[in-house]
Amino acid sequence: MTRVDINLQEEVKLLRSFVIGIAGKDEEGEYNPEFVGRILRALKENADYKFSDSKTFLDQIQKTN
Repeated sequence: MTRVDINLQEEVKLLRSFVIGIAGKDEEGEYNPEFVGRILRALKENADYKFSDSKTFLDQIQKTN
């Protein structure tokens, strides 16, 4: 591995950290890093349910409770 490759890897690592830090913040403060990790993993998964309107959303929530 060349020095350029190592520098690029370090930069990518820093950028990932920065992006996760930005994604984990909102107007009220910062989220727990564990929560951010769970959300980012969940975004990669297929959705369990699809909702076309408020009625189907409410029906599905009532079924899960």
